[in-house]
Amino acid sequence: MPLFKFASTKKVNICVIGDIMLDHYINGSCERISPEAPVQVVDVVADVYSLGGAGNVLKNLQAFGCKGSLISISGNDENSKIVDEELEKITPAFYHMVLDDSRRTTIKTRVVVNNHQLIRLDREDKIYCNDSIANDLFDFFKARLNGLDVVILSDYCKGTLSDKLVADIIKLCNTNNIITIVDSKNKGLTKYKGVTLVKPNKKEASLASGINIVDDISLEAACKKIADDTACKTVVVTLSEAGIAIYHNNTLTKKPTKALSVFDVTGAGDTVIAALGFALASGFEISEACDFANSAAAIVVAKFGSAVATLDEINQLNN
Repeated sequence: MPLFKFASTKKVNICVIGDIMLDHYINGSCERISPEAPVQVVDVVADVYSLGGAGNVLKNLQAFGCKGSLISISGNDENSKIVDEELEKITPAFYHMVLDDSRRTTIKTRVVVNNHQLIRLDREDKIYCNDSIANDLFDFFKARLNGLDVVILSDYCKGTLSDKLVADIIKLCNTNNIITIVDSKNKGLTKYKGVTLVKPNKKEASLASGINIVDDISLEAACKKIADDTACKTVVVTLSEAGIAIYHNNTLTKKPTKALSVFDVTGAGDTVIAALGFALASGFEISEACDFANSAAAIVVAKFGSAVATLDEINQLNN
C-alpha cells in the first residue's frame, strides 16, 4: 500500500460535537489478597486523567496535525475543571463547554495493575440536554461555521446530542456543504437523517438495523437499512479482527484489518471516526479514507488505553 500523503498547504478544519468524558486511571501494584474478602489489594501509585469520548476524537485529530475544535456539555462540578485543564493542554482551535447543573461530568475510573484492568467504575447521568442548552450549543456552532470542512457527531448517549440539536446541526451543515459524520451508540439512527456518513461497529449496525449480521449478505442488508433510515451517502462498519466494510453507491466492499497485534481496543472507534473525518476533509475518496482509518486503528489497538496514532506511525505501518 502506498504511503498516505496529505497536502501541507491545506488547512483542515474539523469540529467535534458530542459527549465528552474523563478517563481516570488508578495505576498501582498488587502483591497480596485482602484478608477481608477474596480480592486484590492495590497499592495506588498514580492517578492519571485523559479526555475520552468526543474528547478522544479531538485528541486523535490533534495527533494527525489537525487543529480540531469541540462543542459539548459537562456537569458543573470538580471533574468539569479537570476536563478544562485537559482541553487546555491540547489547545484546540476553539471549544465550548456548557455547564449543566442537572448532571455529573461523565467519568470512567479504571483500576489498572501491570497494564491489566481490574475493574471499571462509571459515574454519569444519561439525560438529554434541554432546549435552552441545545440552543446555546447550536448558536455557538453557527457563529463558527465559516471554514469548517467536517463536523463529527460523537454520540455516546450521555445527553449532548438531543434530537433538536442534531436536526439543527445537520440542516445547517447540508445547507453549507459541510460533511457530517456520525458515530453513535444509539440503537436507532433515524434522528441522524441527512447525515453524510454513518460509522457503527458490527454490534451497533446489527442493533440499528434490526438485522443479525452473520455473513456478507446480512452485513450488506444491515448497511442498506441504515443507509435508507438515515439517507446517508456512506455506511462504514468496523468489524474488529475482520477489518472494515464500506457501503457506498449501493455496493459493499470490505478491507482486511491492518492490526498486527491487539492489546486494548479502548477508543479505537474514536480513532476511526477522527481518521475518516481528517482524510475526507483532506480530499481523499472514501476507499482511501477507510484505508487510512484502518491503519490508524491498527496502531491504537496495539497500545494501552485511549491512545492516538500519528501520521508517521501510520506511514511506517504501510511502508
